[in-house]
Amino acid sequence: MTATTIDEVIAALDEIIRSAKETENPLGYFAALYRKVTIRVKEKIAEGYFDDGARMERLDVIFANRYLEAYAAYQSGRPTTDAWREAFVSGKNPKLIVLQHLLLGMNAHINLDLGIAAVEVSGDDDLEGLHNDFNKINSILSSLVEDIQGCLSRIWPGLVWILKLTRRADDLIVDFSMEVARDGAWKFARELNAERADRRPAAIRNRDQKIARLVRVILAPGWVERTVIRLVRWTELGRPAQKITILEEALD
Repeated sequence: MTATTIDEVIAALDEIIRSAKETENPLGYFAALYRKVTIRVKEKIAEGYFDDGARMERLDVIFANRYLEAYAAYQSGRPTTDAWREAFVSGKNPKLIVLQHLLLGMNAHINLDLGIAAVEVSGDDDLEGLHNDFNKINSILSSLVEDIQGCLSRIWPGLVWILKLTRRADDLIVDFSMEVARDGAWKFARELNAERADRRPAAIRNRDQKIARLVRVILAPGWVERTVIRLVRWTELGRPAQKITILEEALD
């Protein structure tokens, strides 16, 4: 079912999380994070934080539906975008740590889906009129970085120390998933918006293929990151269901 309100998005995410816990499915990690992002956006809309709250709710719903529909398609064996397929298939790898699972979801959703959603919600209006609220969404995403690090440190208590020691916290979380991704999403939105309507599907396919290839960066990063990942994997605490619960509790 396609969500039409933010509350319906949250309900759909709740169901994904519930199912992931029951089946010990690591795909629930990203759903738990995304639920927190969605709730934060809902709160900010209610506070009047955005220039156009109604438009931002539409953007949030359009954006979320791309993930929800991709997840449903994958679960039922139907085709989805390359970026999401790579994220879901890679998510089966038992050697991945929680951080890698989160980055796989962020890669597909921010790098591909966000720009598409921005163009769709703008419709015949000027895309540039969305830019300020788009940046405010990005500020919300950035504000969750410390929350993410706190969650991960509860799953593996030595993670924050290791990241600080190797000076790779920003490389692993902020640069990849927030700054680079969000700036690229707006650039892609502008490029897509400039295309004729009949050429947009091809532009989206090209972008999709490019973003799918970025999965390799997450799965096989540099040697320092690989060392960190190996250390974390050896000592991460709990089964997937337990880790999902930790993420939920730490993000509340």
